[in-house]
Amino acid sequence: MSAPPEHRDPTPHAPSEQTPATPSRYPLDRVVFAVSAAAVAVFLAVALLFTERFADVTGGVLSWLTTNFGWAFVLGATGFVGFSFWLMLSRHGKIRLGRDDERPEFSTVSWFAMMFSAGMGIGLLFYGVSEPISHLSTVPEANIQPLTPEAERYSMVYSLFHWALHPWSIYAVVGLALAYAWYRKGRTGGFSAPFAPLLRGRTGPAKVIDVLAIFATLFGTATSLGLGAAQINGGLDAVFGVPITATTQVLIVVVLTACFTLSAFSGIQRGIKWLSNTNMVLSVVLLLFLFVVGPTVFILNLAPTATGNYLTQLPRISFRTGAYGGTEWLTGWTIFYWAWWMSWAPFVGSFLARISRGRTIRQFVLGVVAAPSVIAVLWFSVLGGTALHAQMIEGLDLAGITAQESQFFALLDSLPLSAVSSLLVMVMIVIYFVTSADSASLVMSSLSSQGADEPNRLVTVVWALLIGATAAILLWVGGATGDDSSITALQNIAIIVAAPFLVVMVALCVALAKDLRSDPASPPAGFLRDTTPTGRGATAATAAAPSDGAARTAQDPGRD
Repeated sequence: MSAPPEHRDPTPHAPSEQTPATPSRYPLDRVVFAVSAAAVAVFLAVALLFTERFADVTGGVLSWLTTNFGWAFVLGATGFVGFSFWLMLSRHGKIRLGRDDERPEFSTVSWFAMMFSAGMGIGLLFYGVSEPISHLSTVPEANIQPLTPEAERYSMVYSLFHWALHPWSIYAVVGLALAYAWYRKGRTGGFSAPFAPLLRGRTGPAKVIDVLAIFATLFGTATSLGLGAAQINGGLDAVFGVPITATTQVLIVVVLTACFTLSAFSGIQRGIKWLSNTNMVLSVVLLLFLFVVGPTVFILNLAPTATGNYLTQLPRISFRTGAYGGTEWLTGWTIFYWAWWMSWAPFVGSFLARISRGRTIRQFVLGVVAAPSVIAVLWFSVLGGTALHAQMIEGLDLAGITAQESQFFALLDSLPLSAVSSLLVMVMIVIYFVTSADSASLVMSSLSSQGADEPNRLVTVVWALLIGATAAILLWVGGATGDDSSITALQNIAIIVAAPFLVVMVALCVALAKDLRSDPASPPAGFLRDTTPTGRGATAATAAAPSDGAARTAQDPGRD
């Protein structure tokens, strides 16, 4: 995910507003920082010292969660889709995320460009080829034979299902709640700021919420870093013959952790932004390369067909649980994805909030959900379509490669300029690794510093080291316990940590709805009515939306 440019307050403050002298620098919340950092350190120590027992316990907890609460993840994720669309279409849709007279700081084109960068990451590089191929050989639907045209159709349906509307609706809910609390209501604080209508000034629950948000961000980021390390290992194996082992992947994490920790300590914002923008360009280059040298006509046919199949099947698969079997597949794919997206929500939501100030709720939801979903369709149509065509038509047995991290590089090896394209992909993964971890450490430092835009660098370094340690140790645990993939332990922990955060997100929706009902800019009744305040109503609405939240200048939330 890329960082937004430096932000400035686009409109002057009203004379009557009270603005903190240093709005972007709040003191460290010692309780939140100490509790969350200590808990993570103890967790990692237990994982390192009691590897076998740790794997058994986490496996048992995961099995219990998915058996008894898998339905909650399914309903929760689908509920967030419905809630985000309700926000877009409801009478609250014209409320601005800021003062009533405020307009977006970024043009629509720039905003969509940043949305594009937010939609890219290690996950799409890892799963762009491996997920459609996996669903092709292990079909999600019953009574469909693998490696058949029908299996091919569902492989794209489920890939888009996991990467389009659902994840971005999860991000939209969190980003909207944060933007509304910060820029409309003028609240200070971190992730707990939107919960003010429910907490009523109680600080204890707010600290618990901030700690849970830090946990979710840390383990969600560590999972992405584990995927990145595994795929870098796959690229090194394809190009230089370096064996794919958990030890190699741990070493990769250690080296790259040193890089992003140095970045976090030095605060090289411009360098991180330059790397992020460079990676966005490289992503476009990769797409165009595969589109041109791959099965171009097939890709052009696949994109609209896959989109139609996805939208047609969406109502049914959105409510699919393990009631009639398939729990193991659901745990490994759908439930893992929903948990992973929820764990990334504080990070991505913060980014989206800070680049969307001044937009209406309707504009925000439409842009955040629609733009990245289109990117997902294009990405999987090109990468997944090229892989499926190679498997089904050209006879390249990608499905027979058990290491998912090697499938993409095997596909590239069958195309022209394979050495160059493989190196390009590895460079992209390294850049995403460094920028994502650097940004996540800054976000966690902000969350443990009452939402400060410029938290203490030493605190940021602590979180950077803990992110790297979490990824490395859980990769090692996955390899040491004989799992089929070293990333299994990371995936398991991501689901376990996201379980309590699902409850937090549901409460977030309740708090946001309660806030919106009391907003003076919301009409008392009607559907898609003109809510532009006039006359005395305009004065009341403007007065009710103080911009001391504007004092929280939308500075770089994380330089990913």
